[in-house]
Amino acid sequence: MNRMAWIGIAAFIAAVLAGAGYWMGARSTAQAPQEAAQGMKQEREVLFYRNPMGLHDTSPVPKKDAMGMDYVPVYKSEETEPDMPAGAVKISQDKVQLLGVRSEPAQLRELTRTVHAVGTIQANERLLYRVAPRFEGWIEKLYVNTTGQPVARGQPLMEVYSPDLVTAQEEYLIAMRGAGELNDSSPEAQAVMQRQAEDALRRLRNWEIADQELQALQREGKPSRLLVYRSAASGVVLQKPGIEGMRFMPGEVLFEIADLSSVWVLADVSEQDVGLVRVGQEAKIGIVAYPGETFSGKVVFLYPTIDAATRTAKVRIELANSGGLLKPAMFANVELASGDTRGEVLTVPESAVIDSGARQVVLVRRGEGLFEPRKVGIGMRADGYIEVTEGLQAGEQVVVRANFLIDAESNLRAALETFGTHDDHAGQQGN
Repeated sequence: MNRMAWIGIAAFIAAVLAGAGYWMGARSTAQAPQEAAQGMKQEREVLFYRNPMGLHDTSPVPKKDAMGMDYVPVYKSEETEPDMPAGAVKISQDKVQLLGVRSEPAQLRELTRTVHAVGTIQANERLLYRVAPRFEGWIEKLYVNTTGQPVARGQPLMEVYSPDLVTAQEEYLIAMRGAGELNDSSPEAQAVMQRQAEDALRRLRNWEIADQELQALQREGKPSRLLVYRSAASGVVLQKPGIEGMRFMPGEVLFEIADLSSVWVLADVSEQDVGLVRVGQEAKIGIVAYPGETFSGKVVFLYPTIDAATRTAKVRIELANSGGLLKPAMFANVELASGDTRGEVLTVPESAVIDSGARQVVLVRRGEGLFEPRKVGIGMRADGYIEVTEGLQAGEQVVVRANFLIDAESNLRAALETFGTHDDHAGQQGN
């Protein structure tokens, strides 16, 4: 066989092989979409149908809502994998990064709950003094004649005239002179006169005559028509109803003086927080007039009643006011730190809890893009954290950021619904 014959045979074989290759390629190409479609059909198995408006309503079969909108299918490939926990959802890593998902571990910590209340500055009732003469008289002169004026202990407040006071001074002087003149008489007579002098002096003291005035009376030996009335304490004048020339009766208040070196804050604490407040508790006081400045005080008394209208209880806080910045009737914002005496408890950040009202759920991160909705029991809230009483263990990662976005992105609402109503779905499918 010559060379040309061999070349012809080789060309024929190549053509046959090329045709076969084309036929095989075309056949495989035609089968590929079918196989892919079959695979996709198998992979995208419908689990249930959820409400198109995101409501907590699902159906095992296709249906429409009241507006005629079709329920959205939830596929098995979107929600579950063979090794995923029941109710878990799967989000692609790209979406996780796009949403800015952040998680933190559940940790043991001692919660400190801060009780917030509002109140007003009040004068310390233990440091209030009233000038109310115990005798009848007239105000001849006022040395302190304006409210708000500061006064010192022993400072003259006013001069008063009282016939009863003049008579009492005379009786005292007579008794003192009589006791001196009876030095040579019997002891019985001396004792009687001495008792009269003591009784007269006691009457003057009972009328709250200052020691300075009594010493002047003893030194000069004659009664004074006018008596200087002095302040019994240092402070500021809150009230001054007396005016020069007026007549006063026994017990009538002519001055009210408050020592403001120590003041009270009367705070209204909500009924639900009353159990967290105790005597001796430290308090931080913020005053509207002094923004950024904090005053420290201590709880000294819990009032025994609840205001029926406001559902609050009065709490009395005492604090020093050496600088005189705190004035009665000022508004105050109160913070009371209440430590949890139970010690450390399991906590998660408040942002980790999805609270529907009927249940509380956290998203537990089980792996890359894998999140498990977990029903939990919650307790005390404080310092931005929530106590978890059940459903979670220390160290488990919970989503604290973008958990609601995950809810929307991955049909979590439907997953949560099926998580809580799995038995309902089974009953519907059986019907």
